[in-house]
Amino acid sequence: MMEKTIEPIDRVAFNLGPISIYWYSVMIISGALLGLWFALRESERRELPKDTLIDLVLIAFPISIIVARIYYVIFKWDYYIAHPNKIFAIREGGLAMHGVLIGAVLTIMVFAKVRNISFWKLCDILAPSIILGQAIGRWGNFINQEAHGGPVTREFLESLYLPDFIINQMYIEGTYYHPTFLYESLWNFGGFILLMSLRQANLRRGELFLTYIIYYSFGRFFIEGMRTDSLMLTEHLRMAQFISVVLILMATVIIWYRRKKGYAESRYLDNGM
Repeated sequence: MMEKTIEPIDRVAFNLGPISIYWYSVMIISGALLGLWFALRESERRELPKDTLIDLVLIAFPISIIVARIYYVIFKWDYYIAHPNKIFAIREGGLAMHGVLIGAVLTIMVFAKVRNISFWKLCDILAPSIILGQAIGRWGNFINQEAHGGPVTREFLESLYLPDFIINQMYIEGTYYHPTFLYESLWNFGGFILLMSLRQANLRRGELFLTYIIYYSFGRFFIEGMRTDSLMLTEHLRMAQFISVVLILMATVIIWYRRKKGYAESRYLDNGM
């Protein structure tokens, strides 16, 4: 008996004349816009002019995408040196989340300095929006059939009570794979709920963002270990796992140091910049 053919979801969402708009781009932009909406609401509640945050996002978003692509290309250099025409093919995937974070944090640091605004306050405002954008953006990986784990059976996927459209999309070249994109997306949605709840806890300024760093990195470490397409630091060490451990340690030390030195006396819910 011949095995049933399973067609993957078309990567093209729609066409604008000769221009094809890919689902990957739609998911990335949708996550960014929804995150911006939440951040704007919070910035208004924190007495920060809306145009300040919009100015920041308009600068940080393209810079973060560029840095994320550079980060990815560097660790896939053997492939891209042989296929230089693919370096700018962002619509096909290949944005490293740690590259996004590096680009975003550096941009916020400069922006905060120029505008004379607390760096930590901006980070606290944006933290839930960032992890929400990550949760939505992972569905772009789903459409591209990337960022998946090792092979599994269809029966295993059905035991997770997944809808058929996810199970079928995880069928790649004759094999079913772990939907690690889904695991991380759900982990990130959980983080969004956690951070939104912690906004009411009157944390010290900066600690909402640092909690995000610790939470995201903890989940990413374990989920990355399941993936088959990881960027590798060495033959046996995944780059994302190494960075996750470094970020957890850094965030923990920063929380301790700022409290010890009295730099974290201001609370996130306090008035003022």
